[in-house]
Amino acid sequence: MANINYARVLIIASDGVEQAELTTPREKLREAGANVEVATPTGGEIRGWNSTDWGETIPADLKIADVNTDDYDALIVPGGVMNPDKLRVDEDAMGVLRNFLDSGRLIAAICHGPWLLVQADACAGVRMTSYASIRRDVENAGAEWVDESVVMDGRLITSRNPKDLDAFSRRIIEELASRMTGRGAAAE
Repeated sequence: MANINYARVLIIASDGVEQAELTTPREKLREAGANVEVATPTGGEIRGWNSTDWGETIPADLKIADVNTDDYDALIVPGGVMNPDKLRVDEDAMGVLRNFLDSGRLIAAICHGPWLLVQADACAGVRMTSYASIRRDVENAGAEWVDESVVMDGRLITSRNPKDLDAFSRRIIEELASRMTGRGAAAE
């Protein structure tokens, strides 16, 4: 497995996040050695959506408004319908996303998560995927939409839905590992 022991990853989410799209990458990245933190609009716990009904309560590590984006190597935007719909109109969440975009750091979005990329005008000329129901939104924002489990274009990783979580998580880990090469020795 790739070594990402020095990677710091931020997940932004709100109530209604598709539970597996937050918990699966969080756990897989932690297993690979990354420090993963969850930021929410209030800094408090949120309630996940588990396919067809409310799911588990998910603890938060900090408030989105308190995020220092310089502290992180990557940003993950999980989907569900409710979560990205709330975050794309949240000034603090969009500020975090824009800071990641401006810095050139890795951004991964799954399902409806690419709505934030649409809102940030970050899709023009990018090859990407999303949940099928927002395909037109993504295309209208200038992206080349493709029906693949995971797509990487530059530093943007996108996936379609919870069935793609293994490929999505694996691609994030692989990309972080390639970006972290040599960093561990420098940090010791």
